[in-house]
Amino acid sequence: MSPPLPGPLAHLAPLLGHYGYWAVGAVIFVEDFGVPAPGETILLAAGVYAGAGRLNVVAVGVIAFVAAVAGDNVGYLIGRAGGRAFVHRWGKYVFLTPKRFEAAEQFFARHGGKIVTVARFVEGLRQANGIIAGTTGMRWRRFLTFNALGAALWVGLWTTLAYLAGSHITAIYHEISRYQLYVLLAVGLAVAAFVVRHLVRRRRRR
Repeated sequence: MSPPLPGPLAHLAPLLGHYGYWAVGAVIFVEDFGVPAPGETILLAAGVYAGAGRLNVVAVGVIAFVAAVAGDNVGYLIGRAGGRAFVHRWGKYVFLTPKRFEAAEQFFARHGGKIVTVARFVEGLRQANGIIAGTTGMRWRRFLTFNALGAALWVGLWTTLAYLAGSHITAIYHEISRYQLYVLLAVGLAVAAFVVRHLVRRRRRR
C-alpha cells in the first residue's frame, strides 16, 4: 500500500505508484533540458515514499542524481550545437548583439562554475543552465564538474528532507521557497557586480 502524499504532491501518487524509480528518473531528466516537468516535486514525493518504506532512499538519490546530470548535459549539447547560431540570428531582437554575446561568453568562462552550481536551486535557471553553458562555450569538463556538484547538493537536500519530514515536507518546502526570491535576487546582484567589474576593467585597459 502506497503512503498518502501530502498537499500538492498528491497528484504524483499514480505516477509514482505505477512507475516508481522510472518516474523519478524520467521526470527529472526531461525537466533538466528545458521540458516543463515537476522535477523537484517528484523528488520530494519520492523522498516521502522512501521514508514510508515504499522506495529505497539510496536508489532514489542515485537515480535522481544521474538523471539530473544527464538532463543538463543534453541541454548543454543543445546549446553547444544550435545556441550560438540562434543567438547570432535572433539575439539582436532582444538587444543581445554579437559583441554583448562575446562579453557574456568571457564572463561565463570565468564565473560559470558558480552559476551552474547555484542555478540548480533556482526555478527557471535549473532548467536552462545547461543550454546557457553550452551556448556560451563553457568547457564541458568544467560544466560537468560544477553541474555534478550542484546536482549532488540539490538531490541530497530535498531527498533527505522529504525522507525525514514525511507528511510535513510541504510545509517545510513552502517555508524554504519563500526565500527563493531573495536567493535569486542575490544571484542577480552578484552577476551584475561581476559584469560591471568586467566592463570597468575593459575600459581601463583601453
